Amino acid sequence: MTAAPRVGFFGRLGSGNLGNDASLEAVLTYVRSEYPGAALDAMCSGPERVSARYDLPATHLHWLHAPLRRSWPRLVAVARSALRVAAGLWIDAWRTASWVRRHDVAIVPGMGILEANLVIRPWQEPYSLFLLALFGRLFRTKVALVSVGASAIPLMSSRWLLTKTTRLAHYVSYRDEYSRQSMRRMGVRRKHEPVFPDLVFSIPTPELSVQPQSVAVGVMAYWGSIADRGRRQAIHDTYLQAMKEFVQWLLDAGHGVRLLIGDDDDEPEAREILADAQQHWAGGAAAPIDFQPIFSTTALMSRLASVETVVATRFHNVLVALACARPTLAVAYGNKHRALLAQMDAEEFCQDIRELDVERLKEQFTALQADSEQIARTLTARVRSHRERLEYQFADLTRTLFAPWAATGQDAAGSATGQGLPLRQLAETPDSAKSRI
Repeated sequence: MTAAPRVGFFGRLGSGNLGNDASLEAVLTYVRSEYPGAALDAMCSGPERVSARYDLPATHLHWLHAPLRRSWPRLVAVARSALRVAAGLWIDAWRTASWVRRHDVAIVPGMGILEANLVIRPWQEPYSLFLLALFGRLFRTKVALVSVGASAIPLMSSRWLLTKTTRLAHYVSYRDEYSRQSMRRMGVRRKHEPVFPDLVFSIPTPELSVQPQSVAVGVMAYWGSIADRGRRQAIHDTYLQAMKEFVQWLLDAGHGVRLLIGDDDDEPEAREILADAQQHWAGGAAAPIDFQPIFSTTALMSRLASVETVVATRFHNVLVALACARPTLAVAYGNKHRALLAQMDAEEFCQDIRELDVERLKEQFTALQADSEQIARTLTARVRSHRERLEYQFADLTRTLFAPWAATGQDAAGSATGQGLPLRQLAETPDSAKSRI
């Protein structure tokens, strides 16, 4: 055993998705607090951004990350892409094995890694995660999937890879009961599979003065799931048109609108909605709407904490808004939105993105505003409860992943994650208690 743990973080981190990076930030804070001497690094999608933002050595998750030349004939481009994918499968296997064997613990922090809501190819994250778990077993590296999301996976190849990943991992916890039950329906049952809130709830939120009549609208580059390949453009355009109409209604009703994104890919949609709102504004002066790209969790929290209400699509835009106790209406592209809102006692404020009805969205928003004070009080109480639950999550990690190092005295009373309680005491909480939300 090394004097301090060698810990690696793995996944779609630093790629421009604020929610994924927020999950990394939560676990990284825990590890650095409890094991200040730990050797840390990452294998991720955006190593340059992760290194710069978190002072963390990082390497690329995929060898296959350079874009293809679009000027080539289609058949040539397709053939070249197929060859690069085939080569990448072997190269990434070698690279992942080399990375895993250098660690005592490899953590996948949060994220919906076991879901099929968006367009993810089997040879992308599913294959990478399978390699991580497989080599973790071979090299006795403890692979942990921490507070991850899951859903039914219809594509058989992705389903096989992700269920194998879950079985091979040393530790798995889910961010909601829906995720745990989804994996059970696909035949994955583990002796220890606790449910904890999303890791983002552990990040402290700012307290700012709220601007009256202000609404944050989070938009997304939504193109459907991998099963919608023939209808992607229609799905995207229908959603975008509905959000344009809703934003125009908010402006006409006297609200100030702040457009938000949760991923770099969403910026074109936000700018198109901004231009449309300014074009149709008939108020005389400039339309009371703005869009400022946000590149960090802290900036997103500051932006959301200063508005009265939130309407958002990206899961972690919804989650961060709720963590800031902002009355929130979700335009959901997966059951994870409903599961989250149910945890927060706000399940009625949700609408499916595939059946998005602008008139109903207006009615839901009006109801949200009418009861905003009571909703905010309820959210504040639920956030407090979730933060307490996440103390048990971190204690569970201490017991399951870091026991050899915790035994040296790292789990003393008063630690940052224990809020004054010994981590050993927290870690001995029965599984049945840990699984409750």
